[in-house]
Amino acid sequence: MSLIRPFTGLRPAPGRAAEIAAPPYDVLSTAEARIRAAGHPWSFLHISKPEIDLQEGTDPYSPVVYAKAAENLRNMLAQGLLVRDPAPAYYAYRLVMGDHVQTGLVAAASVADYDTNRIRKHEFTRPDKEDDRVRQIEAINAQTGPVLLAYPSCAAVDKLLTATTLNAPDADVVAADGIRHSIWMIRDPATQAKLTAAFDAMPALYIADGHHRSAAASRVAAARRSTADGSSSCEHFLAVIFPHHQMKIMDYNRVITDLNGHTLPTFLSLIAEKFKVAPENAPVHPASPGEFGLYLPGQWYRLTIHDALIPHRDPVGRLDVSLLQNHLIAPVLGINDPRRDKRIDFVGGVRGLAELERRVNSGEMAVAFALHPTRMEDLMAVADADEVMPPKSTWFEPKLADGLVSHVLD
Repeated sequence: MSLIRPFTGLRPAPGRAAEIAAPPYDVLSTAEARIRAAGHPWSFLHISKPEIDLQEGTDPYSPVVYAKAAENLRNMLAQGLLVRDPAPAYYAYRLVMGDHVQTGLVAAASVADYDTNRIRKHEFTRPDKEDDRVRQIEAINAQTGPVLLAYPSCAAVDKLLTATTLNAPDADVVAADGIRHSIWMIRDPATQAKLTAAFDAMPALYIADGHHRSAAASRVAAARRSTADGSSSCEHFLAVIFPHHQMKIMDYNRVITDLNGHTLPTFLSLIAEKFKVAPENAPVHPASPGEFGLYLPGQWYRLTIHDALIPHRDPVGRLDVSLLQNHLIAPVLGINDPRRDKRIDFVGGVRGLAELERRVNSGEMAVAFALHPTRMEDLMAVADADEVMPPKSTWFEPKLADGLVSHVLD
């Protein structure tokens, strides 16, 4: 079985993509989605966040929510707003955010290769979130939220995608956040075969975002396997695959409610045992791995960890998120489980360092840390080692849109 294959996508009808495309289901709360979808009856949020069409306070995991998603999808199909392509295709997908451009491939990725770790993971999943995605897939009989994957740079694939994007796109949308999403169908059988062969030659693909979606697809395939053969569409999951060198990881910063009982001089003294501490007159954007910004009310500091403390051969231990956790957040601030401790929160780099200052200056938080972004090469090294990254290690931008291409399970 090939690593990827073309599929007959379910897409917005011509001229309707701007009405339908929506942010990923997991980046908006129900309240935010309700506001975003107001006045937009065909937004894909009515399928990906269907609780917005039910009474406020409805449990988003209630059976009526998944039933509503199916009803909304049937309605959009009946109205001709979503249409199925007549033959299997690949799709080029370009994202443009300011000066940043990345171009990848929409494909159906092999569940079998996910199960055998050729499509590699770097995060744990939560059963409740897996269950949610399984119920959503089963209710609408489709995968609508693509898994974000990375492929090791491949000139042959890049060349084929570049050639495709010289033509006019089949869908072209500028979202409310200014991100441009463009889709091109790849219908030519010879080009499809070249893409399939190029990916089959790759040793691995890497999940960047979408661990719960891919895990749910694997569970659905396993449940249906007794009544389906290996060629069934349930044996594949919806993915958008970008070259690793084009993907943009932003910093994922930390804010903490208190200094764990330490006075400010004691806190800084304890940090100085393992970091060089230098006051700064401006916000600190860490310039390289091993460097951190520290913000206390009215004052920034630049922290540089002592090199002897960096386990350079350990793909997880050498990550900045690990170094900060193991040498400061746990021993000094007493937060040993950042996944569950309520004293710590996480701020995606897209919000900027001003958000760290705001949350500290307001008194909500006592201290903030700015981190250097995790590198794609580090993520891949962790996945290759079959290890797991610490929580909140990566923040990918720009985000994919839901609704531009969906994968129906025939």
